[in-house]
Amino acid sequence: MAVSMLVRRHCSLVPCLIVAKRQYASSPPSLFSKVFIQLNQRFLEVEHFIRLGSWFKNRHVRRKNMFYDYAQKKYGVNVAAAYSILKLGGGFRFAGQTEWIRTDSKGKFGFDFVNTPDSTIEEIDLSRTLINQAGLHNLMSQRKLRSLFVQGCPEVDDWFLARLHVFSETLQELNLSHCPRITVGGLAALQHLRQLQQLDISSLPQVQSPGLVQILIEEMLPHCKVIGAEYDQGLQIQKDNQEPTDADSMRHTWT
Repeated sequence: MAVSMLVRRHCSLVPCLIVAKRQYASSPPSLFSKVFIQLNQRFLEVEHFIRLGSWFKNRHVRRKNMFYDYAQKKYGVNVAAAYSILKLGGGFRFAGQTEWIRTDSKGKFGFDFVNTPDSTIEEIDLSRTLINQAGLHNLMSQRKLRSLFVQGCPEVDDWFLARLHVFSETLQELNLSHCPRITVGGLAALQHLRQLQQLDISSLPQVQSPGLVQILIEEMLPHCKVIGAEYDQGLQIQKDNQEPTDADSMRHTWT
């Protein structure tokens, strides 16, 4: 569909080029006309490759976060969840076990976990993977999940955080550090995680006043230790003519 849209857009600009070329036949082309035609053609080529590259990138993300319905039906929800984590390049630990199961340096992994379909996942590490809110659907069945690490994940956003409410009764540790798409609105959605004991919000570029946000999160989740921001980091006194700060937006969302 994306490729066809590019073709249609390219075709829509062809008449402009034809008109310009007809002007060449009736009179000698000016320097401006020559430059215009060349720039137009180069712009179309560059735009085409940029959009095509974006389409392939999004396709790769979609494939990484596909829902493994067939695996759930054949092996059960626990095996399907474990498989989705490994396909993303992450790791996990089953409840009652100390050993983590991860991919090797080449992204390969064994399938021994298929033999324990009744084992639920207690800890998940998806750091620096392409997990997004669609891929989270594979993990919804893990209602004993205690720890989730998604630091440095470029696709983790506010929609992802909003879906974490399914783990409200079990999740105790959450690491969101270095996620570039998280905003204060997504952090406000964590109010449902009443069992959360530790939250890492360090290095979130979209959060402008991390010190104030940390204070509000601690008010929202009084039993949770928030790390990654100092109280005076980004602390500002809002003036009457200033735009609302992140902390104001979060307080409004929470209340």
